[in-house]
Amino acid sequence: MDYNFHWQPVIGRLPDLLLASLDTLQVAALSIVLGIVIGLLLAILRMNARGRWTPLQWFAVAWIEIARNTPVLFQLFFFGFGLGAWGWHLSPFMIVLAGLSFNCAGYLAENFRGGFQSIPDTQYRAARSVGMSAGQTYYHIIIPQVLRKVWHPLTNQIVWAVLMSSLGMLVGYQELTGSAQYFASRTYRIFEYFAVVALIYYALVKLILMASRMLGWRLFRSEGGV
Repeated sequence: MDYNFHWQPVIGRLPDLLLASLDTLQVAALSIVLGIVIGLLLAILRMNARGRWTPLQWFAVAWIEIARNTPVLFQLFFFGFGLGAWGWHLSPFMIVLAGLSFNCAGYLAENFRGGFQSIPDTQYRAARSVGMSAGQTYYHIIIPQVLRKVWHPLTNQIVWAVLMSSLGMLVGYQELTGSAQYFASRTYRIFEYFAVVALIYYALVKLILMASRMLGWRLFRSEGGV
């Protein structure tokens, strides 16, 4: 093998790569927050079937099915280029945020629905019988238990969002992978740049898993942790 490794260009750009990793974390964190909020709403809408389905339930089912059964890249291209047909032109950041949030909401909705269905109905009826409103029952009794049950899938979804944000380079978003591609194309140090980026992604994922484990222990320690 006659390939000569040159790490100096990569080391010189390491601060820029680390700054780009913050952009990766930013869009991933925002997409997860939006995914949790929307996913909870979709799960509640999806479960509230009483006889004939309502338009809101059809909407929730359609969202979940499309998010879970089409490629993430297709979803990014829809928000990036498909909406342009109707005159809606989003920035690269908003394209990635919308695409990841849409997908995360679909997956988390099913996780939340499974969590809700695992809670016995007797807990809801007992809370209502002592005078708690429906909102208080969900906030104080149901949702904390659901979060405990879906904590590990939620952590996996956070990791997924961080890794899938790399597709943002295809719609012009300069996150970690996009920045590495830009610098590598100027120096022709393809292997070196992406080897370092792989290590950065690995470190980010390990930090997320460690933070999730510590936060889960703190939140659920009264129940034996997660």
